[in-house]
Amino acid sequence: MRATDIDRHARHILLKEIGGPGQARLGKARVVIIGAGGLGSPAALYLAAAGVGALRIVDPDTVSLDNLQRQVLFRTSDIDRPKVEAAKAALQALDPAIAIETYRLRADASNLPALLEGADLVLDGCDDFATRFAVNDAAIVARIPLVSGAVGRWDGQVVSFAPHLGGHAPCYRCLVPDIPPDAESCAVTGIVGAITGIIGTLMALEAIKLITGAGDPLIGRVQIVDGLSGGLRTVKLARDPACEACGG
Repeated sequence: MRATDIDRHARHILLKEIGGPGQARLGKARVVIIGAGGLGSPAALYLAAAGVGALRIVDPDTVSLDNLQRQVLFRTSDIDRPKVEAAKAALQALDPAIAIETYRLRADASNLPALLEGADLVLDGCDDFATRFAVNDAAIVARIPLVSGAVGRWDGQVVSFAPHLGGHAPCYRCLVPDIPPDAESCAVTGIVGAITGIIGTLMALEAIKLITGAGDPLIGRVQIVDGLSGGLRTVKLARDPACEACGG
């Protein structure tokens, strides 16, 4: 570890749960982030700040004015710029040593095996269920953990999936077996920007725990944040024996 890295990450190294060995694991880690929007933006910023060695960012969209209310990676000058391009510039401005791979495309079942190749972990902050199912299935095949976040209006949730570890660890399809018939986007329902920051940051925290081995990740547990009431609760999630992705 370089002297500049020791200075940059000194507050992590002081933590007994991370220390030098944990920081070294962060520096060697390769993390895939699906979606550079409301959740992917804060998650990417905190993972870059944490010293994750390589980030692979996947998003098909360009920055729009209405993104700026919650997508903290971007600035007004980024409007009409590809999100992955703007994200790379912002993250390398934070830490030029981080390797940033960008893919301006929509993740799906056909390209996810290649996108997850060589990765240690994937974060899913996308906004459609078909992509979420595809990411889940690809993570199971790749045998890597999946950190999933979701938000709506004033609330959100985060959970880690790792059915490859065996036992009773569930996958995303154990939580959401089918696409909800009443699913709506924030473009229709609205959303308070700060809730995406909370959930995206919790996703980064989960990733750091999974990479370093610190603490107790949210495997088999869903953490739910209610922004209006200030409530925070965690509920257990068991593997579904009939799940088409990980059951049996």
